[in-house]
Amino acid sequence: MFPSLPHTFRKHKLNADVRTLLQLRRSMDKGLVNTLGDIYLVLKALITNDPKEFGPYTAAFYEYFLSVEIKNGETLESALVRSETFQEWKKSLMDEEDDGNMPDIKELVDRFLDEVHISTYDIKKILDANEILSKDDPNQVDTANADTDPGQPDRIDKMVDYRNISMEELKRRMEAVAKQQKGKHNGGTHWIGSGGASPYGNNGAAPGGIRVGGGGGGKMARKVVNDRRFYPADGKAILKDDNIDAALAILKGIEDESAEIILDIPTTINEGLKAGGIFLPYEKEKLNHKVQVILMIDNGGLSMTPYIKAVQKLFAKMKTRFAHDLKTYYYHNTIYNGAYKDVRRTQFVPIEKIANEDKNYSLFVIGDADMAPYELGRTSIESWEVLTKKYKRIAWMNPMAEKYWYSSDTIPVLKRVMPMYPLTPDGIEKAVAEMNRKRKYSKK
Repeated sequence: MFPSLPHTFRKHKLNADVRTLLQLRRSMDKGLVNTLGDIYLVLKALITNDPKEFGPYTAAFYEYFLSVEIKNGETLESALVRSETFQEWKKSLMDEEDDGNMPDIKELVDRFLDEVHISTYDIKKILDANEILSKDDPNQVDTANADTDPGQPDRIDKMVDYRNISMEELKRRMEAVAKQQKGKHNGGTHWIGSGGASPYGNNGAAPGGIRVGGGGGGKMARKVVNDRRFYPADGKAILKDDNIDAALAILKGIEDESAEIILDIPTTINEGLKAGGIFLPYEKEKLNHKVQVILMIDNGGLSMTPYIKAVQKLFAKMKTRFAHDLKTYYYHNTIYNGAYKDVRRTQFVPIEKIANEDKNYSLFVIGDADMAPYELGRTSIESWEVLTKKYKRIAWMNPMAEKYWYSSDTIPVLKRVMPMYPLTPDGIEKAVAEMNRKRKYSKK
Protein backbone atom coordinates (compact mmCIF):
# COMPACT_ATOMS: atom_id res chain seq x y z
CA MET A 1 0.00 0.00 0.00
CA PHE A 2 1.51 3.32 -1.18
CA PRO A 3 5.08 1.91 -1.20
CA SER A 4 6.69 5.00 -2.75
CA LEU A 5 4.86 7.49 -0.51
CA PRO A 6 7.72 8.00 1.99
CA HIS A 7 10.15 8.75 -0.86
CA THR A 8 7.90 11.50 -2.29
CA PHE A 9 7.34 13.15 1.07
CA ARG A 10 11.03 12.97 2.02
CA LYS A 11 11.77 14.72 -1.29
CA HIS A 12 9.85 17.67 0.17
CA LYS A 13 11.98 17.49 3.36
CA LEU A 14 9.26 15.83 5.45
CA ASN A 15 9.68 12.94 7.85
CA ALA A 16 7.93 9.88 6.41
CA ASP A 17 8.94 6.23 6.50
CA VAL A 18 7.49 2.73 6.78
CA ARG A 19 6.09 3.60 10.22
CA THR A 20 3.99 6.28 8.55
CA LEU A 21 2.48 3.65 6.26
CA LEU A 22 1.77 1.33 9.22
CA GLN A 23 0.00 4.13 11.12
CA LEU A 24 -2.03 5.00 8.02
CA ARG A 25 -3.04 1.34 7.68
CA ARG A 26 -4.14 1.25 11.34
CA SER A 27 -6.24 4.37 10.76
CA MET A 28 -7.90 2.69 7.78
CA ASP A 29 -8.54 -0.49 9.78
CA LYS A 30 -10.26 1.59 12.47
CA GLY A 31 -12.55 3.19 9.89
CA LEU A 32 -11.00 6.64 10.13
CA VAL A 33 -10.09 6.75 6.43
CA ASN A 34 -12.84 6.43 3.82
CA THR A 35 -12.00 9.15 1.30
CA LEU A 36 -9.00 10.91 -0.21
CA GLY A 37 -9.85 13.88 2.00
CA ASP A 38 -9.54 11.60 5.04
CA ILE A 39 -6.09 10.47 3.86
CA TYR A 40 -5.06 14.13 3.56
CA LEU A 41 -6.12 14.85 7.16
CA VAL A 42 -4.68 11.69 8.70
CA LEU A 43 -1.33 11.92 6.92
CA LYS A 44 -1.07 15.60 7.79
CA ALA A 45 -1.44 14.71 11.47
CA LEU A 46 1.14 11.91 11.15
CA ILE A 47 3.77 13.79 9.15
CA THR A 48 3.66 17.48 10.08
CA ASN A 49 4.71 18.90 13.43
CA ASP A 50 5.14 22.57 12.54
CA PRO A 51 2.98 25.05 10.56
CA LYS A 52 6.03 25.64 8.36
CA GLU A 53 5.61 22.09 7.05
CA PHE A 54 1.99 22.57 5.92
CA GLY A 55 2.97 24.05 2.55
CA PRO A 56 5.51 21.33 1.65
CA TYR A 57 3.04 18.71 2.90
CA THR A 58 0.29 19.92 0.56
CA ALA A 59 2.74 19.99 -2.35
CA ALA A 60 3.88 16.43 -1.60
CA PHE A 61 0.30 15.18 -1.17
CA TYR A 62 -0.85 16.58 -4.51
CA GLU A 63 2.25 15.28 -6.27
CA TYR A 64 1.86 11.74 -4.95
CA PHE A 65 -1.90 11.21 -5.04
CA LEU A 66 -2.93 13.45 -7.95
CA SER A 67 0.27 13.82 -10.04
CA VAL A 68 0.08 17.62 -9.60
CA GLU A 69 3.51 19.20 -9.40
CA ILE A 70 3.55 22.60 -7.67
CA LYS A 71 6.53 24.56 -8.90
CA ASN A 72 8.52 26.94 -6.72
CA GLY A 73 6.51 30.09 -6.11
CA GLU A 74 3.43 28.71 -7.89
CA THR A 75 -0.02 28.64 -6.31
CA LEU A 76 -1.91 25.38 -5.91
CA GLU A 77 -4.67 26.69 -8.19
CA SER A 78 -2.22 27.42 -11.03
CA ALA A 79 -0.61 24.01 -10.70
CA LEU A 80 -4.00 22.35 -10.78
CA VAL A 81 -5.16 24.16 -13.91
CA ARG A 82 -2.15 23.00 -15.94
CA SER A 83 -2.22 19.45 -14.57
CA GLU A 84 -3.39 16.47 -16.60
CA THR A 85 -5.48 15.26 -13.64
CA PHE A 86 -7.54 18.44 -13.57
CA GLN A 87 -7.94 18.53 -17.34
CA GLU A 88 -9.25 14.96 -17.39
CA TRP A 89 -11.66 15.75 -14.54
CA LYS A 90 -12.82 18.87 -16.38
CA LYS A 91 -13.42 16.89 -19.56
CA SER A 92 -15.54 14.32 -17.73
CA LEU A 93 -17.49 17.14 -16.09
CA MET A 94 -18.19 18.71 -19.49
CA ASP A 95 -19.57 15.39 -20.68
CA GLU A 96 -21.92 15.24 -17.67
CA GLU A 97 -23.16 18.86 -17.70
CA ASP A 98 -26.74 18.98 -18.91
CA ASP A 99 -27.30 22.72 -19.19
CA GLY A 100 -24.39 23.59 -21.48
CA ASN A 101 -23.19 26.33 -19.13
CA MET A 102 -19.72 25.57 -17.84
CA PRO A 103 -18.58 27.58 -14.79
CA ASP A 104 -15.51 29.80 -15.02
CA ILE A 105 -12.10 28.33 -14.23
CA LYS A 106 -12.03 29.60 -10.64
CA GLU A 107 -15.32 27.89 -9.84
CA LEU A 108 -14.12 24.70 -11.53
CA VAL A 109 -10.98 24.68 -9.39
CA ASP A 110 -13.09 25.20 -6.26
CA ARG A 111 -15.35 22.33 -7.27
CA PHE A 112 -12.36 20.06 -7.96
CA LEU A 113 -10.88 20.88 -4.55
CA ASP A 114 -14.26 20.22 -2.92
CA GLU A 115 -14.26 16.72 -4.37
CA VAL A 116 -10.63 16.02 -3.46
CA HIS A 117 -11.15 17.05 0.15
CA ILE A 118 -14.45 15.32 0.85
CA SER A 119 -13.91 14.10 4.39
CA THR A 120 -15.88 11.92 6.78
CA TYR A 121 -13.53 12.83 9.63
CA ASP A 122 -16.33 14.41 11.71
CA ILE A 123 -19.16 12.23 10.39
CA LYS A 124 -20.28 9.55 12.82
CA LYS A 125 -22.98 7.86 10.73
CA ILE A 126 -23.55 7.46 6.98
CA LEU A 127 -27.22 7.05 6.08
CA ASP A 128 -28.65 5.50 2.93
CA ALA A 129 -30.08 8.11 0.54
CA ASN A 130 -32.70 5.75 -0.93
CA GLU A 131 -34.07 5.03 2.53
CA ILE A 132 -34.18 8.75 3.43
CA LEU A 133 -35.92 9.77 0.20
CA SER A 134 -38.41 6.87 0.29
CA LYS A 135 -39.77 8.25 3.57
CA ASP A 136 -39.63 11.90 2.50
CA ASP A 137 -42.61 13.63 0.88
CA PRO A 138 -41.31 16.52 -1.28
CA ASN A 139 -44.82 18.04 -1.28
CA GLN A 140 -45.16 18.34 2.50
CA VAL A 141 -46.36 21.75 3.70
CA ASP A 142 -43.89 24.08 5.43
CA THR A 143 -45.38 24.75 8.87
CA ALA A 144 -42.20 25.75 10.70
CA ASN A 145 -41.87 29.43 11.55
CA ALA A 146 -38.54 29.16 13.29
CA ASP A 147 -35.24 29.52 11.46
CA THR A 148 -34.05 26.14 12.72
CA ASP A 149 -35.84 22.81 12.39
CA PRO A 150 -36.85 21.53 15.86
CA GLY A 151 -34.65 18.92 17.39
CA GLN A 152 -31.71 19.36 14.99
CA PRO A 153 -28.28 19.41 16.64
CA ASP A 154 -25.86 22.26 15.92
CA ARG A 155 -23.08 19.77 15.21
CA ILE A 156 -23.42 17.67 12.05
CA ASP A 157 -22.96 14.06 13.14
CA LYS A 158 -24.53 12.16 10.25
CA MET A 159 -24.19 12.14 6.49
CA VAL A 160 -26.44 11.03 3.67
CA ASP A 161 -24.70 9.93 0.47
CA TYR A 162 -26.76 11.01 -2.57
CA ARG A 163 -24.19 10.11 -5.23
CA ASN A 164 -26.26 7.15 -6.45
CA ILE A 165 -29.39 9.29 -6.92
CA SER A 166 -29.76 10.79 -10.38
CA MET A 167 -29.44 14.55 -10.76
CA GLU A 168 -32.81 14.62 -12.55
CA GLU A 169 -34.51 12.98 -9.54
CA LEU A 170 -32.91 15.42 -7.09
CA LYS A 171 -33.89 18.40 -9.26
CA ARG A 172 -37.48 17.15 -9.55
CA ARG A 173 -37.80 16.72 -5.78
CA MET A 174 -36.13 20.05 -5.14
CA GLU A 175 -38.64 21.89 -7.34
CA ALA A 176 -41.48 20.38 -5.31
CA VAL A 177 -39.83 21.29 -1.99
CA ALA A 178 -39.17 24.86 -3.20
CA LYS A 179 -42.88 25.37 -3.97
CA GLN A 180 -43.82 24.51 -0.38
CA GLN A 181 -40.95 26.20 1.47
CA LYS A 182 -41.92 29.43 3.24
CA GLY A 183 -38.79 30.43 5.17
CA LYS A 184 -35.27 29.58 6.24
CA HIS A 185 -34.34 26.13 7.53
CA ASN A 186 -31.18 24.82 9.19
CA GLY A 187 -30.49 21.15 9.72
CA GLY A 188 -32.70 18.20 8.83
CA THR A 189 -32.93 16.11 5.68
CA HIS A 190 -35.85 17.71 3.84
CA TRP A 191 -35.79 21.49 3.31
CA ILE A 192 -33.53 23.71 1.20
CA GLY A 193 -31.27 25.27 3.80
CA SER A 194 -27.98 25.12 5.62
CA GLY A 195 -26.39 22.45 7.77
CA GLY A 196 -27.96 19.04 8.19
CA ALA A 197 -28.05 16.33 5.52
CA SER A 198 -30.62 17.58 3.04
CA PRO A 199 -29.66 16.94 -0.61
CA TYR A 200 -30.19 20.64 -1.38
CA GLY A 201 -28.59 23.52 0.51
CA ASN A 202 -25.15 24.44 1.82
CA ASN A 203 -22.71 23.83 4.67
CA GLY A 204 -24.11 20.38 5.34
CA ALA A 205 -23.13 16.73 4.97
CA ALA A 206 -24.62 15.52 1.70
CA PRO A 207 -22.12 14.26 -0.88
CA GLY A 208 -23.69 14.15 -4.32
CA GLY A 209 -26.30 16.75 -3.41
CA ILE A 210 -27.03 20.16 -4.93
CA ARG A 211 -25.43 23.21 -3.33
CA VAL A 212 -27.78 26.18 -3.15
CA GLY A 213 -26.26 29.46 -1.93
CA GLY A 214 -23.57 29.65 0.72
CA GLY A 215 -20.05 28.41 0.35
CA GLY A 216 -20.34 24.62 0.47
CA GLY A 217 -18.82 24.20 3.94
CA GLY A 218 -19.28 20.42 3.84
CA LYS A 219 -17.29 20.28 0.57
CA MET A 220 -19.60 17.56 -0.72
CA ALA A 221 -21.83 19.13 -3.40
CA ARG A 222 -22.11 17.54 -6.85
CA LYS A 223 -23.66 20.55 -8.58
CA VAL A 224 -23.93 24.24 -7.78
CA VAL A 225 -27.27 25.59 -8.92
CA ASN A 226 -27.28 29.08 -10.42
CA ASP A 227 -30.83 28.81 -11.73
CA ARG A 228 -32.94 31.68 -10.33
CA ARG A 229 -35.68 29.21 -9.38
CA PHE A 230 -33.34 27.70 -6.81
CA TYR A 231 -30.54 30.13 -6.00
CA PRO A 232 -31.73 32.38 -3.14
CA ALA A 233 -29.32 35.27 -3.66
CA ASP A 234 -30.05 38.09 -6.10
CA GLY A 235 -26.63 39.28 -7.20
CA LYS A 236 -27.96 42.71 -8.08
CA ALA A 237 -29.83 43.25 -4.78
CA ILE A 238 -28.34 45.55 -2.15
CA LEU A 239 -26.56 43.63 0.62
CA LYS A 240 -28.95 42.04 3.12
CA ASP A 241 -29.36 38.85 5.13
CA ASP A 242 -30.54 36.87 2.11
CA ASN A 243 -27.38 37.40 0.07
CA ILE A 244 -24.66 37.81 2.70
CA ASP A 245 -23.38 34.26 2.12
CA ALA A 246 -23.04 34.95 -1.61
CA ALA A 247 -21.06 38.13 -0.85
CA LEU A 248 -18.96 36.21 1.68
CA ALA A 249 -18.02 33.60 -0.90
CA ILE A 250 -16.91 36.40 -3.24
CA LEU A 251 -14.82 38.13 -0.57
CA LYS A 252 -13.05 34.82 -0.01
CA GLY A 253 -11.62 35.36 -3.48
CA ILE A 254 -9.42 38.26 -2.37
CA GLU A 255 -5.93 37.16 -3.35
CA ASP A 256 -3.42 38.35 -0.82
CA GLU A 257 -0.34 36.32 -1.59
CA SER A 258 2.94 38.12 -1.08
CA ALA A 259 6.45 36.82 -1.60
CA GLU A 260 9.74 37.79 -0.04
CA ILE A 261 13.27 36.64 -0.85
CA ILE A 262 15.06 35.11 2.13
CA LEU A 263 18.42 33.46 2.62
CA ASP A 264 18.29 29.69 2.15
CA ILE A 265 20.67 28.80 4.98
CA PRO A 266 20.70 24.97 4.61
CA THR A 267 21.42 25.17 0.87
CA THR A 268 24.05 27.88 1.39
CA ILE A 269 25.87 25.69 3.94
CA ASN A 270 25.57 22.44 1.97
CA GLU A 271 26.72 23.97 -1.31
CA GLY A 272 29.52 25.81 0.48
CA LEU A 273 30.85 22.61 1.99
CA LYS A 274 30.75 20.95 -1.43
CA ALA A 275 32.70 23.87 -2.87
CA GLY A 276 35.48 23.48 -0.34
CA GLY A 277 34.46 26.28 1.99
CA ILE A 278 33.44 28.89 -0.60
CA PHE A 279 30.05 29.96 0.72
CA LEU A 280 27.91 31.75 -1.85
CA PRO A 281 24.48 32.93 -0.66
CA TYR A 282 21.53 30.96 -2.00
CA GLU A 283 18.14 32.62 -1.85
CA LYS A 284 14.62 31.25 -1.90
CA GLU A 285 11.15 32.69 -2.16
CA LYS A 286 8.90 32.66 0.89
CA LEU A 287 5.20 32.95 0.10
CA ASN A 288 2.88 34.54 2.63
CA HIS A 289 -0.84 33.82 2.31
CA LYS A 290 -3.08 36.20 4.24
CA VAL A 291 -6.14 38.37 3.81
CA GLN A 292 -5.79 41.92 5.11
CA VAL A 293 -8.79 44.22 5.00
CA ILE A 294 -9.47 47.76 6.15
CA LEU A 295 -13.18 48.51 6.41
CA MET A 296 -14.45 52.10 6.67
CA ILE A 297 -18.20 52.42 7.38
CA ASP A 298 -20.42 55.48 7.18
CA ASN A 299 -22.61 54.85 10.23
CA GLY A 300 -24.12 58.33 10.52
CA GLY A 301 -27.43 59.59 9.24
CA LEU A 302 -30.73 57.97 8.33
CA SER A 303 -29.72 57.12 4.76
CA MET A 304 -27.13 54.56 5.90
CA THR A 305 -29.04 53.06 8.85
CA PRO A 306 -30.70 50.21 6.87
CA TYR A 307 -27.33 48.88 5.67
CA ILE A 308 -25.08 49.08 8.73
CA LYS A 309 -26.23 45.80 10.31
CA ALA A 310 -25.81 43.82 7.09
CA VAL A 311 -22.34 45.26 6.44
CA GLN A 312 -21.15 44.55 9.97
CA LYS A 313 -22.57 41.03 9.79
CA LEU A 314 -20.83 40.37 6.48
CA PHE A 315 -17.38 41.39 7.64
CA ALA A 316 -17.83 39.79 11.08
CA LYS A 317 -18.56 36.46 9.34
CA MET A 318 -15.55 37.00 7.12
CA LYS A 319 -13.33 37.49 10.15
CA THR A 320 -14.48 34.29 11.86
CA ARG A 321 -14.54 32.18 8.72
CA PHE A 322 -11.29 33.22 7.04
CA ALA A 323 -7.98 33.78 8.81
CA HIS A 324 -7.16 37.39 8.16
CA ASP A 325 -6.58 40.80 9.66
CA LEU A 326 -9.62 43.12 9.67
CA LYS A 327 -9.41 46.72 10.84
CA THR A 328 -12.67 48.70 11.06
CA TYR A 329 -13.17 52.47 11.17
CA TYR A 330 -16.29 54.64 11.23
CA TYR A 331 -17.14 58.05 9.82
CA HIS A 332 -20.17 60.25 9.08
CA ASN A 333 -20.75 61.19 5.41
CA THR A 334 -17.03 61.70 4.73
CA ILE A 335 -13.67 61.86 6.51
CA TYR A 336 -11.71 64.89 7.67
CA ASN A 337 -8.06 64.04 8.42
CA GLY A 338 -9.06 60.70 9.92
CA ALA A 339 -11.85 58.41 11.13
CA TYR A 340 -12.99 56.72 14.34
CA LYS A 341 -12.30 53.24 15.64
CA ASP A 342 -15.48 53.01 17.72
CA VAL A 343 -19.12 52.92 16.61
CA ARG A 344 -20.03 56.05 18.58
CA ARG A 345 -17.23 57.95 16.82
CA THR A 346 -15.47 59.19 19.96
CA GLN A 347 -11.98 57.66 19.45
CA PHE A 348 -10.40 59.58 16.58
CA VAL A 349 -7.61 58.00 14.51
CA PRO A 350 -5.50 60.37 12.36
CA ILE A 351 -5.36 59.67 8.64
CA GLU A 352 -1.59 59.16 8.87
CA LYS A 353 -2.08 56.22 11.21
CA ILE A 354 -4.76 54.64 9.02
CA ALA A 355 -2.40 55.00 6.05
CA ASN A 356 0.51 53.47 7.99
CA GLU A 357 -0.53 49.83 7.54
CA ASP A 358 0.93 47.33 5.06
CA LYS A 359 0.34 48.62 1.53
CA ASN A 360 -1.11 45.20 0.59
CA TYR A 361 -4.27 45.82 2.61
CA SER A 362 -7.52 45.82 0.64
CA LEU A 363 -9.58 48.85 1.67
CA PHE A 364 -13.39 48.85 1.42
CA VAL A 365 -15.30 52.09 2.01
CA ILE A 366 -19.01 51.59 2.73
CA GLY A 367 -21.25 54.63 2.32
CA ASP A 368 -23.82 56.30 0.10
CA ALA A 369 -21.35 59.13 -0.69
CA ASP A 370 -24.32 61.51 -0.95
CA MET A 371 -24.05 64.69 1.11
CA ALA A 372 -24.28 68.43 0.92
CA PRO A 373 -21.58 69.83 -1.42
CA TYR A 374 -20.04 71.97 1.34
CA GLU A 375 -19.27 68.82 3.37
CA LEU A 376 -16.98 67.44 0.68
CA GLY A 377 -14.36 70.15 0.91
CA ARG A 378 -10.68 70.16 0.01
CA THR A 379 -9.65 68.71 3.39
CA SER A 380 -11.98 65.75 2.92
CA ILE A 381 -10.89 65.02 -0.66
CA GLU A 382 -7.22 65.25 0.31
CA SER A 383 -7.87 62.79 3.16
CA TRP A 384 -9.34 60.25 0.72
CA GLU A 385 -6.42 60.82 -1.65
CA VAL A 386 -3.96 59.96 1.12
CA LEU A 387 -5.59 56.52 1.31
CA THR A 388 -5.79 55.99 -2.46
CA LYS A 389 -2.09 56.78 -2.80
CA LYS A 390 -1.16 54.26 -0.12
CA TYR A 391 -3.64 51.47 -0.85
CA LYS A 392 -3.89 50.64 -4.54
CA ARG A 393 -6.51 48.00 -3.81
CA ILE A 394 -9.35 50.25 -2.72
CA ALA A 395 -13.06 50.27 -3.51
CA TRP A 396 -16.04 52.37 -2.47
CA MET A 397 -19.15 50.19 -2.05
CA ASN A 398 -22.32 52.27 -2.42
CA PRO A 399 -25.76 51.02 -1.22
CA MET A 400 -27.59 53.69 -3.21
CA ALA A 401 -29.10 52.38 -6.45
CA GLU A 402 -26.61 53.07 -9.24
CA LYS A 403 -29.19 54.84 -11.41
CA TYR A 404 -29.34 57.66 -8.82
CA TRP A 405 -25.60 58.24 -8.51
CA TYR A 406 -25.39 61.00 -11.08
CA SER A 407 -28.24 62.95 -9.51
CA SER A 408 -25.97 63.51 -6.50
CA ASP A 409 -23.60 66.47 -6.26
CA THR A 410 -20.91 64.52 -4.39
CA ILE A 411 -20.94 60.95 -5.75
CA PRO A 412 -19.40 61.91 -9.14
CA VAL A 413 -16.62 63.75 -7.29
CA LEU A 414 -15.77 60.76 -5.10
CA LYS A 415 -15.95 58.42 -8.11
CA ARG A 416 -13.04 60.36 -9.56
CA VAL A 417 -11.04 59.82 -6.36
CA MET A 418 -11.50 56.04 -6.14
CA PRO A 419 -13.38 53.21 -7.93
CA MET A 420 -17.02 52.95 -6.83
CA TYR A 421 -19.26 49.87 -7.04
CA PRO A 422 -22.80 49.02 -5.91
CA LEU A 423 -23.03 47.32 -2.51
CA THR A 424 -24.38 44.11 -4.05
CA PRO A 425 -22.84 40.65 -4.51
CA ASP A 426 -22.25 41.54 -8.18
CA GLY A 427 -20.63 44.83 -7.19
CA ILE A 428 -18.43 43.18 -4.58
CA GLU A 429 -17.39 40.57 -7.16
CA LYS A 430 -16.31 43.29 -9.60
CA ALA A 431 -14.41 45.13 -6.85
CA VAL A 432 -12.58 41.96 -5.75
CA ALA A 433 -11.73 41.06 -9.37
CA GLU A 434 -10.22 44.50 -9.93
CA MET A 435 -8.26 44.30 -6.68
CA ASN A 436 -6.84 40.93 -7.70
CA ARG A 437 -5.96 42.29 -11.15
CA LYS A 438 -4.03 45.14 -9.55
CA ARG A 439 -2.19 42.71 -7.27
CA LYS A 440 -1.08 40.58 -10.22
CA TYR A 441 -0.13 43.64 -12.26
CA SER A 442 1.97 45.06 -9.41
CA LYS A 443 3.97 41.80 -9.20
CA LYS A 444 5.06 41.96 -12.83
